[in-house]
Amino acid sequence: MLVAAGLFFIGIHIFVSSTPLRGWIIQRVGARPYQGVFSLLSLAGLVWLIWAYVNAERAALWQTPGALIFAAVIASMAGIWLAALGVFSPNPTTVDQEALLQSPTPARGVVRITRHPFMIGFALWAAAHMLLNPDTASLAFFGTFFVLAGLGPRLIDAKKAKAFARQWPGFASATSIIPFLAIAQGRNQFVSSEVGWWRPMVALLAVGLLAYFHGALFGVALL
Repeated sequence: MLVAAGLFFIGIHIFVSSTPLRGWIIQRVGARPYQGVFSLLSLAGLVWLIWAYVNAERAALWQTPGALIFAAVIASMAGIWLAALGVFSPNPTTVDQEALLQSPTPARGVVRITRHPFMIGFALWAAAHMLLNPDTASLAFFGTFFVLAGLGPRLIDAKKAKAFARQWPGFASATSIIPFLAIAQGRNQFVSSEVGWWRPMVALLAVGLLAYFHGALFGVALL
């Protein structure tokens, strides 16, 4: 059941959202109805996935060393922080923000570091939780999110490149999926003033609240 839920969740994002089927559906029902139905399907898939994970049998696969547990907790928090920072930052790769590609400098703020901060942060969070929960059910559950977050940037890039054939090449050449790669290669430079102070602080607050209430929400205390 857990594997089926994971395949359904990945499948609707890959074979519906990231293929010509998406355009075919939008042409017939419109963009807003499509987004509404897709959001409902995603929510249903997520609920199914969580329910299946809670009720799944578990078999331990290995024992994670203490030092690696500490590193995984830090990596998980860093991933949440980056994902939250991405949510609060303007980004041309985000739905309904594609108009930013028309601006003179579409790559601003955290987008200079990676054009997919949410996906990269989400992948880091999922990978860390696979190390922190080395059992069959957890690998299937968190592995679902890791696969989706790992494939997501490439799928999004392909979709945007097709829809914005004129603007996308310049934006893509000035940014990177891998954090700091474009900066290291001299294709961009980090400007801290574009990020501001409130976005990192709000993202840090989100991490702090999640860490504090982790035990009450998920049964495993972090602090």
